[in-house]
Amino acid sequence: MTARTEALAARLEAGAQSLAELAGGLTQEQWQTRLPHDGRKVGVVVHHVASMYPIEIDLARTLARGEPVTGVTWDVVHGINADHARKHDGVTKEEALDLLRRNSAEAAAAIRALSDVELDRAAPLSLNSDAPLSCQFMLEDHAVRHSWHHLAGIRRALGQPASASS
Repeated sequence: MTARTEALAARLEAGAQSLAELAGGLTQEQWQTRLPHDGRKVGVVVHHVASMYPIEIDLARTLARGEPVTGVTWDVVHGINADHARKHDGVTKEEALDLLRRNSAEAAAAIRALSDVELDRAAPLSLNSDAPLSCQFMLEDHAVRHSWHHLAGIRRALGQPASASS
């Protein structure tokens, strides 16, 4: 573990914890609220964040090895998200929060296992037009940011300020 990997892992954990705290206090009605412009239910989105951590970490590890990420496009991502929403439409709060806790802990551990050299390694990333991007960019733009991004959307959907500091 390095200072950089610890900082990244801690930010991921803080985002997951913030999402879990908000989600844990929701009523059943709030859990079923659909997000504007997204259409997915709050509960499905919480489960989605948890489900994506292993995929996002795997993509970051690919870049950490200096290998290109191929075949991952936004159309593919949208298809994965739509399929996930159909399969997990009835997800319970307990299921989603358990998966969020487990997968965020595993993601944080995976980040802590990286070296600074691996964080700096870059390779073409198909999700970003094959731009050569670093492992750290992938982590920050996806696994670390993911919970924060959806937390803000859930807060807006529930009529709360988009950030806790707002």
